[in-house]
Amino acid sequence: MNTTPSSASLQLNLPNPPAQRIASTWLMLGVASLLAAGVFSILLVLSRTPAIQEVIPFIDFFHVSLVVHVDLSVLIWFMSFACVLWSLIGDGKQVFWDKVALGLAMAGTAIIVTAPFVGVGNPLMNNYIPVLDHPLYLHGLAIFILGPILLALKTVFTSQPNFLAQSGSDALKVGIYLGALVFLVSILSLAVSYSDIPANLTGRAYYEVLFWGGGHVLQFTHTVLMLVAWIWIANATGANINLPPKLAVTLFILVIAPVAATPWIYSQFSVNAVEHRLAFTDFMKFGGLTSLPLGLITVIAILRSERAPADKRAVKAAIYCSIILFAAGGIIGFLIEGVNVVIPAHYHGSIVGVTLAFMGLTYHLFPQLGFGSPNTKMAHIQPYVYGSGQLLHILGLAWSGGYGVQRKTAGAAQGLDQLPQVAGMAMMGLGGLISIIGGLLFFIVALKCLKQRRN
Repeated sequence: MNTTPSSASLQLNLPNPPAQRIASTWLMLGVASLLAAGVFSILLVLSRTPAIQEVIPFIDFFHVSLVVHVDLSVLIWFMSFACVLWSLIGDGKQVFWDKVALGLAMAGTAIIVTAPFVGVGNPLMNNYIPVLDHPLYLHGLAIFILGPILLALKTVFTSQPNFLAQSGSDALKVGIYLGALVFLVSILSLAVSYSDIPANLTGRAYYEVLFWGGGHVLQFTHTVLMLVAWIWIANATGANINLPPKLAVTLFILVIAPVAATPWIYSQFSVNAVEHRLAFTDFMKFGGLTSLPLGLITVIAILRSERAPADKRAVKAAIYCSIILFAAGGIIGFLIEGVNVVIPAHYHGSIVGVTLAFMGLTYHLFPQLGFGSPNTKMAHIQPYVYGSGQLLHILGLAWSGGYGVQRKTAGAAQGLDQLPQVAGMAMMGLGGLISIIGGLLFFIVALKCLKQRRN
């Protein structure tokens, strides 16, 4: 007898209505954060595009926009979507804590978005979570992150994942649970870094050390949840992933296994030591390879699958583009030498790979959470527009980085004095503008779905 689970089994069974309502509100927060990030991204791209950058009167606003754009499109969008998934493995009980977590996240997001327009400045371009070094902005970040912390704690202590999974739904719940567990490890890492930072560190150096360890750990939360999204929506589009639930659980555990090295790194090296920095760099560079087995199984199943049903074409387009961008980002990561725009090419590819996976799962979840179904034509082209723009963007950055263009600069500070540099950054600018259009299409599709809420 064939005991291989059917493709439909590797999907998450949605919980009761109270949990779905909480999840849908987190989803709306995530979509709103992407819209706000898109507004800030317009100045970012224009301020680094040859010929256009000279006439923009707000070059000094470049770094402020960059900080807010990154925090909205990475931290808030990713963590809001993580909270969607954590809500979906909840039982809908302890609703008070769900509402408190959601309220904190909304309040923090509102502060972050409005801060630049009330005069908050002093942008610091540290890695992972860049900041505007001002009490209002920092309080906004702290208030926001308290929301996911509360929900992750609730997930870890009240959900009951079945590590001896009997179904595909059980296996995906374990993957989502592990994402919450790793997120809490990243918060503990942040706390240890905060307590050990030398008193003489200030400004950018302070925040670089503060977020370095926890930021690297947090990437494993994003990765494991991206893989959950890949498997879930791949099965929804008809891909036959012949993966027994218990093996899926084992591979999810493998993905986050490198996180076990975190206590050792902190015990061996001071947070301000070069060795600490290099250890976490290798931790991310080589630890990320643990996602390959589960990722390759999913990719092969997708490539072998037949044409998706008409109402799932947008979902399949998103997963195709997600795989390409995530793979490109990973490959570019092994090409980094020195400090130049190859670095943002790497993390843009990886970040956009995660974003596209979450966009695809958003399209799949809309009707299941009581919203309208995506406009199939516009939703189908959106991932290709957004993904192709981002691919041009990162290839332009990678090309320019090979010619020494520095990261996190704008205008004349970029030092574009060679034709290859200008060509690469022009490609970057064109790709960025195309991806903005793709982001706008996503918002239009999402807004139409949100307006059609049935209850």
